[in-house]
Amino acid sequence: MKRIDIPKLMLSGFLIMLMCAPSEIKGAENNAANHSKNAVTKSFSYVPEIHGALRTRFEHDFDNGGSRFQVRNARVTLNGYIAPSIDYFIQTDMCDRGKMKILDAWGRIAVAKGLKFQAGQFRLPFGTDAFRGPGNYVFSNRSFIGKDLCNVRGVGAKLSYTIPLSGYQQLSIEGGAFNPTSISDHEVWIKELSYAAKGIYTIGNVRLITGVQSISPDSIRVNLWNASCTWTTGRWTFEGEYMNKHYTHHAHKTAHGWLLWTDYAMPIKAGVFNRASFQARWDGMTAHSDGKRDDTGALWSTRPARQRITAGATVTYAHKALHCDLRLDYEKYFYRSGAIVPPGEGDKICAEMVIRF
Repeated sequence: MKRIDIPKLMLSGFLIMLMCAPSEIKGAENNAANHSKNAVTKSFSYVPEIHGALRTRFEHDFDNGGSRFQVRNARVTLNGYIAPSIDYFIQTDMCDRGKMKILDAWGRIAVAKGLKFQAGQFRLPFGTDAFRGPGNYVFSNRSFIGKDLCNVRGVGAKLSYTIPLSGYQQLSIEGGAFNPTSISDHEVWIKELSYAAKGIYTIGNVRLITGVQSISPDSIRVNLWNASCTWTTGRWTFEGEYMNKHYTHHAHKTAHGWLLWTDYAMPIKAGVFNRASFQARWDGMTAHSDGKRDDTGALWSTRPARQRITAGATVTYAHKALHCDLRLDYEKYFYRSGAIVPPGEGDKICAEMVIRF
């Protein structure tokens, strides 16, 4: 009996769904032309935009008594349009803990109203917390979900479609195929692709996200799915996310990750600062493998099971696109008995300054 390739079947179904989408798609060329004319007369510009995020910090590890200063990120982005329906985005971290990294480099074409095709190097469309950048982190350190379970950029292509809905609702779906290899090497010929798809439904001040991802970092396929809910009301923001990471052929025990956090923000007048906010987070994960085999050909747990409680406070200066945060976080970790705790992965305090422009 022929084996069914689930990831390829998912991607094929996604593409067929887009082809059979509402009538706006059927008049693609006319709609794209009309969109281009409107963009030219209203707000289209060939001038590229340059933005950046600088994140510097001081950390103290209470478990081993060590401390350090870091330039955690010095990220620069260049983006713009070469035509009303064609845009591009390039993002480089000039200093990620002392190293330079090319993160994103992609081009995108608006095929029709709501439908876009994107190709290049970028983050796979999967997850919620993983899509926050250094300029809009809520906490000094990313969640276990965003850092360990789902931190994947790839070289590939995707389609995205925003479905028009009435009232305060919006639904968008996106999915694509990618090289499974590291973004530092685009030369490798491969036989198995990675796939990812994501759906985002917004109704009023509530946003629901779910998605699937199938990757093959080595020779063992790893399948993930997640779900999240974000609710903003007044000065409060609440978010919860769950992620399941399954390793085929029982190569490693299924990993689970979860995240719950809240943020309360209020206006203040304290020198140049005009906002203060307070944060709390509980996140955790079971033992996790990055999907790469050891010398014996087996998967091993690259991260042990752990939980964490984080409490923090932030003062902010915000003016249009200019933004500065001064943040102080305390993290309390909980490991199982006998766990080997890597340096810097225990109880610690982090003070950082984040500038975004």
